[in-house]
Amino acid sequence: MNYLFAVQVLVLIFYILTLTLLVKNYYKNQQALQWWYCRQSLKIFLEAENIRDVILQESFIIRRSLELLPEGDLELSANQTQELLKKIDNFHLSLAQLSDRLFPEYIQDNLPLAIQYLLEPWLRDNSNIYFHLDLPNSWRHESADRSLIILRTIEELLIISLPNVLGQTSIYICLQEQTNIGKFILQITYPDLATLRFYKNLPEREFIFQTFRFLTSGKCFCSSNNLSVVCYLFW
Repeated sequence: MNYLFAVQVLVLIFYILTLTLLVKNYYKNQQALQWWYCRQSLKIFLEAENIRDVILQESFIIRRSLELLPEGDLELSANQTQELLKKIDNFHLSLAQLSDRLFPEYIQDNLPLAIQYLLEPWLRDNSNIYFHLDLPNSWRHESADRSLIILRTIEELLIISLPNVLGQTSIYICLQEQTNIGKFILQITYPDLATLRFYKNLPEREFIFQTFRFLTSGKCFCSSNNLSVVCYLFW
């Protein structure tokens, strides 16, 4: 009788612990997804502001320039033609950049190229950061939604890891396929120990990892070595 009671107690404890872990994991997922949603919503808001403040203004200027042409005069001077062409080119460029930000180029065809395209602004605007890219020329078929999650994850990891780094920093990025498993490595080497300590255990990084695991059923983790933080993504 005592043995049966003990077994029942152990089973009850097991169920309680299991339920506790499930609830804890549920709230971790909830917190991470809420954070992710807020980040993506902010990006959409900023894009909407950019459309209102830049793209729509450019289209209005082009339209106004055409309206101000003398009535009945269908001929444009060379200067007017060049000016309108320049405005139209700027308008086209703004739309192309908006399209790429909303749904990056190459994402449906070639993930390595999409990653390289994503990194172009970082390469251009951060002279204090040395980038080393190890990306394959070709890649397996990857669904567009999966590729978009991977790109957004990489982007968010870079944003939180390099907001105010002023010293010389190096970044190593590698994409590999191992036995039908995609593997992405992001290694950031900071200029000093104090900077490493600040960025080593960011809570936002765990939000990103938790969201990646939930949306892709993949795995991810982070480690540190000397002055480097290394992030691994598997899917």
